[in-house]
Amino acid sequence: MSKVQPRTLSGFMELLPGPQQQMEQIMAILRETYSLYGFTPLDTPVIESSEVLLAKAGGETEKQIYRFTKGDSDLSLRFDLTVPLAKYVALHYADLSFPFRRYQIGKVYRGERAQRGRFREFYQADIDIIGDGKLDIANEAEIPAIISQTFTRLGLQRFQIRVNNRKILNGFYAMQGLSEKSGDIMRTVDKLDKIGAEKVGQLLVEELELTQEQANEILTFIAIKGSNQEVLTALEGYRGRNEVFDQGLDELTTVVKYLSAFGVAEEKFAVDLTIARGLDYYTGTVYETTMLDHPEIGSVCSGGRYDNLAEYYTDKILPGVGISIGLTRLFYVLNEQGMLNPEMNTAPADVLILPMTEDLSDAIALATKLRQAGVRTQLYTEQKKFKQKMNYADKIGVPYVVFLGEEEVAAGVVACKDMVSGEQTKLDFSATLERIQQGLAARGAGAPIREK
Repeated sequence: MSKVQPRTLSGFMELLPGPQQQMEQIMAILRETYSLYGFTPLDTPVIESSEVLLAKAGGETEKQIYRFTKGDSDLSLRFDLTVPLAKYVALHYADLSFPFRRYQIGKVYRGERAQRGRFREFYQADIDIIGDGKLDIANEAEIPAIISQTFTRLGLQRFQIRVNNRKILNGFYAMQGLSEKSGDIMRTVDKLDKIGAEKVGQLLVEELELTQEQANEILTFIAIKGSNQEVLTALEGYRGRNEVFDQGLDELTTVVKYLSAFGVAEEKFAVDLTIARGLDYYTGTVYETTMLDHPEIGSVCSGGRYDNLAEYYTDKILPGVGISIGLTRLFYVLNEQGMLNPEMNTAPADVLILPMTEDLSDAIALATKLRQAGVRTQLYTEQKKFKQKMNYADKIGVPYVVFLGEEEVAAGVVACKDMVSGEQTKLDFSATLERIQQGLAARGAGAPIREK
């Protein structure tokens, strides 16, 4: 029988055990941090009815969707975690307490061209706060504060959360008599980092049919730079000309003030008028987060405020604010740049027990005691030569190897070797356990990411 060549599809990430452990460590920190801010975990189905999932889809989104039929059912794989959240909140509205704060880490699917840092199957890590009728502006400052805390706990320092407000942009375009084209203009301006100001100006004139004067006015406006306070001061010069603009400026000023109160350092966030987010459902504050040393990757964390999350599923007005980390893309960049901390313990166990006796009862009992003490323990019972057993220990990177022979059993001690230092001790169980726990605590003290 001919064999099928094993392969992984292009655009799908499949990790070896060590990197998978690193990914799990990052996810664990995300869960811990999100929980610290009072978010509840949520898990929605990967497959949804196409009618439900594509209620608002169109354009590129619908082209990229993985859609298929099973019997009479028209089904699709979820392409993000926001639309399933909208369905979930509409479906379970009567059972939820608002504001509803949820986090979700899960895979999503997009049939786009696979390229560096972009995948067809990838993890997103989302947080959202959903209100019932209203949602206070403080939430729009808390979301980026959570991301700042999350990235810092992961070990990242060289990142910046760029903040803007769609009402400022809508109000500015209304001042120019361009309200009907505002969505198209924002999507064009959103390409600024990729194609540059000159090309954006050209597209505004040639494709959107703006006058050169209008295009120049837009480019001048979005080029306002400086400290956060300097940008806000410059925006004050436009106040009084449009009500929506003024409301957006008030909101942005409040968000900047609250971000400082949340403990976010000034250098970690910046008011940036080029940030618009291409999706139409954002209505207020918008965010994009970039790694300062890798701007070519684009945003690794983005989101914003929306006025009505579930309008396609319910008449209830459910405003919200949320942000999403492109976790697979982030992990890919970190791994590629050698920024994943090599000193973190990625072994599947903390201790490997090598029984040196025919009767395994004592070794099994020792493994049980270690596990009861919270030490991840693997019992190696294969009939191999000693050298092969040690090679196995080296290959999986286990921090400690325990040898248990007749001599140790009789003396009531445990022979334990530190696989990093090479130090070997023969101590009673309590002393051995303390040594292992102290060593593991020291190894786990670092963050999973180490910037160069």
